[in-house]
Amino acid sequence: MKNIKPLLQLDEFVYDLPAKLIAQYPLQDRDQAGLMVVDRARGKISHDIFAHISSYLPSMSCLVLNESRVIPARLFGRREKTLGRVEVFLLKRLPDGYSYETLLRPWARLRPNERICFNGGRLTAEIVDKDKRIVRFNKKYITRSLERYGHMPLPPYIRRGDEPMDREYYQTVYARNPGSVASPTAGLHFTPSLLDDLRRNGHTIEKVTLHVNHATFKPVKEEDITRHKMHGEDYAVSRRTFEAIRRAKDGGQKIIAVGTTSCRVLETLGRYKSNERHSVALEGSTDIFIYPGCAFRMTDALITNFHLPRSTPLMLVYAFAGADLMRRAYAEAIERKYRFYSYGDAMIIL
Repeated sequence: MKNIKPLLQLDEFVYDLPAKLIAQYPLQDRDQAGLMVVDRARGKISHDIFAHISSYLPSMSCLVLNESRVIPARLFGRREKTLGRVEVFLLKRLPDGYSYETLLRPWARLRPNERICFNGGRLTAEIVDKDKRIVRFNKKYITRSLERYGHMPLPPYIRRGDEPMDREYYQTVYARNPGSVASPTAGLHFTPSLLDDLRRNGHTIEKVTLHVNHATFKPVKEEDITRHKMHGEDYAVSRRTFEAIRRAKDGGQKIIAVGTTSCRVLETLGRYKSNERHSVALEGSTDIFIYPGCAFRMTDALITNFHLPRSTPLMLVYAFAGADLMRRAYAEAIERKYRFYSYGDAMIIL
């Protein structure tokens, strides 16, 4: 008897990408990125630039943007006693305002209660729980210190250190709420003038927040992807925004998720029925995992970048567009030498 692969086996989400197609730098003009247009109903793929995205949006649509702001989450310091070099990568601020979950390097050499000094000791961090990698800073709410001493947390496939221009280009133009350690990259292509043009053309724009976690870059390892335990990410939506999105949906407007992060927020809210809208959790942590077979309740179209093999964002776009169509789209993107990943080109799935 032949072995039959499970429908949702991990190797279905693999493709070969030449390294030269991984964008190492952003385009100077954000909206000049390539745009792949994927029409699900007709199974058609076409090509343009992002500046022309309004030509493909459904009339009077509602775009939902993630206004989370990337924090300069990488800190380089010295061990107080040995002066050895240490990297502290901030993952999540804890409720006390002083402490963070982190990644620490070199983890094996560090000791519990050891102090790490930054900028000559003006900022320090004590390792209060080594196993959980929790550090406590000598200052509360270190946002201002991060702006001075921190480095932008570029993803591992960008093979260079961060540069001053990354402070601008690895951030959406509408980023407002600090907390992400990776950029919601689908939004990087928008410019203020493009957003103004969309509004003038009758589209509405609503903003939610989902703080992107470092785990977004971790590949799924379970052969049966349904066994994968999804990481949680903090989100927040104002009551006014939620009601506006709900009215748009109920009124027949098409809801356009700008990025898989916005999509995850929308589909988290979409778990509730219309008559349950007053009980919807408008902030918290979502671990929603969207893969082929999942139903989309709120999202009508998706703007996104090209995603890593075996990643949960790739599984989400497969779920939205269909695996066969997405395989064709990715193969065509490689053939046409699209730029991939965070600083790469974009796709709209209609």
